[in-house]
Order: sequence, then structure tokens, then C-alpha cells
Amino acid sequence: MSMIQEFKEFAMKGNVVDLAVGVIIGAAFGKIVESLVSDIFMPIVGAVVGGLDFSNYFVGLSSAVTANSLADARKEGAVLAYGNFLTITINFLIVAFILFLVIRGVNRLKRREEAKPASAPEKPEDVRLLSEIRDLLASGQTRP
Repeated sequence: MSMIQEFKEFAMKGNVVDLAVGVIIGAAFGKIVESLVSDIFMPIVGAVVGGLDFSNYFVGLSSAVTANSLADARKEGAVLAYGNFLTITINFLIVAFILFLVIRGVNRLKRREEAKPASAPEKPEDVRLLSEIRDLLASGQTRP
């Protein structure tokens, strides 16, 4: 078997394909949450604490840093961008909380399915009638 055939066999296994789909959906979901945090949540938090944009909170680590925006300050020298870190931390917490809710919901559904009593499937009509005939013959009756 050639290496290409082995690779095709490996790549087309269900788990690999499922993982690839999960990674792609996760990346898209991450962008949605990042936008939610940076475009909706953080401006509200910034307005509550004084109208400042968290993404521009930084401390210059040298006297050469005099800029007022993070992008300009990074060009001037080393900066400690704690506002960006705060935004990313809040982003992580939101993602973790949403995943917790999803997993919690899935676990509830699993518990609900496990708690359902296992019911025997209903017998088809012909099997039920044949069983009745067999029972009547075994009891010695010809008609009920």
C-alpha cells in the first residue's frame, strides 16, 4: 500500500473528519465571540467605567513611549498592554461559560435519555395473532 493511499485512509476516517469540522466551527464561533466581546461587551464596560476603550490601556515600559494609542506606543517601544489582556480574558470567560452551558445541556439530554424506561417494541399484528393461536393450541382450546 502506498503512502498516499495510507494517508487517504487515515484522513477519511470518521474521527479525523469530525475533528476537522469541529475545528472549523470552533474557529468561526471564536470569531463571533471575539466580535461580541470587542464590539458589544467591552464598549459597554468601558462606558460604565468612564468611557475609556480597554484596548488602549497600556503602560509604556520605557521613557521613549509617549503615544496615546496602543498601536503607536508599540511602534515607539515595549509596552504592557493590560487592556488587550483584559479583553482577551473576558473573551475566554465568555467562551468557557457558553461551552459550559452547551455541555450542561448535552449532559441533561443524556441523563433524560438514560432515565427513560426501555420499552419492548410492539409486536407486529401477524406475530401477535400467531402467538395467540399457539397459546390456544397449547391450552387445548380451539376457540375462545
